[in-house]
Amino acid sequence: MISDFLQNGRADRISTLKGEILIVDDNLEEINLLSTLLIEAGYKVRKAVNGKIALMGIKANLPDVILLDILMPDMRGYEVCEHLKKDRRTRSIPVIFLSALDEVIDKVEAFRVGGVDYVTKPFQIDEVLARIDTHFTIQLLQKRLNKQNERLQKSEAEAREKSKQLELALKQLQMAQIELAKVNEELQSLANLDGLTQVANRRRFDEYLSQEWKRLVREKQPLSLILCDIDYFKNYNDCYGHQGGDNCLQQVAQAINRAVKRPADLVARYGGEEFVIILPNTFAEGAIAVAQLIQQEIQQLKIPHAQSEVSQYITLSLGVSTIIPTLDLSVENLIHQADEALYKAKRQGRDRFSVWV
Repeated sequence: MISDFLQNGRADRISTLKGEILIVDDNLEEINLLSTLLIEAGYKVRKAVNGKIALMGIKANLPDVILLDILMPDMRGYEVCEHLKKDRRTRSIPVIFLSALDEVIDKVEAFRVGGVDYVTKPFQIDEVLARIDTHFTIQLLQKRLNKQNERLQKSEAEAREKSKQLELALKQLQMAQIELAKVNEELQSLANLDGLTQVANRRRFDEYLSQEWKRLVREKQPLSLILCDIDYFKNYNDCYGHQGGDNCLQQVAQAINRAVKRPADLVARYGGEEFVIILPNTFAEGAIAVAQLIQQEIQQLKIPHAQSEVSQYITLSLGVSTIIPTLDLSVENLIHQADEALYKAKRQGRDRFSVWV
């Protein structure tokens, strides 16, 4: 069953999903490092240092997934992707953009030209492997579904002469649709979660914030945002190691989740040691109350932090912003205000929240 296939661990899936990855990047150091890591993970890897070489290689031998840098001297990644999507033979190959560009407009453009995912440099290899795994799995399932549809079409043609065969083909189609619906649901969940902390990832944050902004423009209701940053987390990693840092991130994420009560509110990992909370239909007073609850939950964790300059335990700095969305404003205004409030909290000594006014 396809659902059983997806429920296996990533290492088990990789052993059955050996595929060919094409990396397109003009940075030789990054391309060689990524190539080595992917080969160790069980993938066959091809490399191209610019867009023109990549397009020639792709036409000669189709890869399963393409990792594509945006900023290259001869041809930008966007243009390479557009070429691929215009060609019937290559348009179905998943293209994952790898870029140091982190603006919303860059991500929108990446998806507009046909990219299926976007990873910001410097990347985490576990994140890259998880995304490759996910899109390669989708590709495999699509091929299986196409083959199954071909079989069903043949069965339906034969069923014109034999009514029993037609009935069998229809049952197979129903089973395939049910199975595909389950797979899509599982893949959607995988695509929206941060693998380490099990809260929403940056992609889900961007989607949900845009969705709620548009809704609240129509309803003329407030939207609040809280940006959280773990104080002196680099010192924590240096002292307790990256495994300790991962455990800390997991505990902090779940503590924030406990403080956020409403189903419509969203907790997401914003990047590194930063988390963000979207609070629709919430004025500043309500957002402040949530920020205080978050601080209480973090205090109750009592995670020792010997290298902190403000406390013997892990603490957070938080920035709170509230806007009633209008057509003249954008989500960037809300994020910028929360970011400014966060840095104000840091300048004032950390282990506190600050509100944009």
